[in-house]
Amino acid sequence: MDRFAAVERALRNAAPHLLLDVVTGALREQFGVERAELRLADYGLTTLQMVEDMPFTTEPVSLQSSPQGRAFGAQEPYVESRVVQGAATVHLPVTVRGDRMGVLTIAVPEERCAPDDLMEMQRICEALGHEILVAERDTDLYLLARRSARLTLAAEMQWQLLPGRSVVRPEFALGAHLEPAYAIFGDNFDWSVSAHHLTLTVTNGMGQGMEAALLTNLVVNALRNARRAGLDLAGQAILADQAVYAQYRGELHASVLLLRFDLATGEVEAVDAGSPRMWRLRGRTVTSVDFDAQLPLGMFEETAYVAERLRLEPGDRILVGSDGVYDSVSKAGERYGERALARSLSAHRLLPAAQVPQAVLRDLADYRSALPLDDDALVVCLDWFGQ
Repeated sequence: MDRFAAVERALRNAAPHLLLDVVTGALREQFGVERAELRLADYGLTTLQMVEDMPFTTEPVSLQSSPQGRAFGAQEPYVESRVVQGAATVHLPVTVRGDRMGVLTIAVPEERCAPDDLMEMQRICEALGHEILVAERDTDLYLLARRSARLTLAAEMQWQLLPGRSVVRPEFALGAHLEPAYAIFGDNFDWSVSAHHLTLTVTNGMGQGMEAALLTNLVVNALRNARRAGLDLAGQAILADQAVYAQYRGELHASVLLLRFDLATGEVEAVDAGSPRMWRLRGRTVTSVDFDAQLPLGMFEETAYVAERLRLEPGDRILVGSDGVYDSVSKAGERYGERALARSLSAHRLLPAAQVPQAVLRDLADYRSALPLDDDALVVCLDWFGQ
């Protein structure tokens, strides 16, 4: 059995809260690592929080201005400048299928920093990331490390719905971010990838707090139920619409943009049932992609929905924003979606898709100046590569 397979087997057999101990032991035996610490990105994507038995006892580090943040952002190992003769500190990103989770920091003999060694350590970090996702079913250790403040109950419910924050496939790269991270109202995103299709939904639930969280939970799970039953995109909207109307009789409703991408052709089906809007960056040109507006889910009984179609070209970038983004106003009263959002999308065209949502939201914060967010702000970015 090779060394990597041995580590994978040890991780699978380890207790959920002992994954870091297993990895540390393997790295010590194989590479002479003296110590290792694991940090996970918090919900707001602003800090890296230490994974430890007693949370919040170690100071977090910034994602923007730390060696760990540099490894996280570049998604490649970062070797710090030598401080002690013969020793090196290495920061290794922990990422699973494009979903950036955190960073493993190790102290290792300098001679073990060759490219082949770093590549093998990176493979171990990927195995660690997979096992963390499985372990989260049985322990709160890693979930607690993701938060720098207490979540509201509504935010807890919303975060448990999310599939992740980014995913990468040969045909596309997808990233999403949601603010305010610790007090979410009703915005949500969901995706599912099969052999032939990517289905993406962006939801904006009516109301605030628990009312919005309960509504969004109903919508997301109704859409998942319809998708897993094999219904087409319009059928998914119809079933979810019926579920929401049956529960609230039109008093509450949810705006949803449903998108289904054919991985082989780039053809996109879309059902626009409310307020989330989409922009496309092709080359250096940003255009608003406008669909026929259809009724939000649950507004009236037995609403019929119709799917529209468009086609993506390799190199296209798609951005979807909630009304908390494009309807935000500056001190001068101009809406962010009128001109500033297109400028932001163009300015960040060289960033990978996983980093674009947060960059756009930082630009939104600057645009609003001192004005606080009064609604959820959700951004989803998709880079289309094609087959």
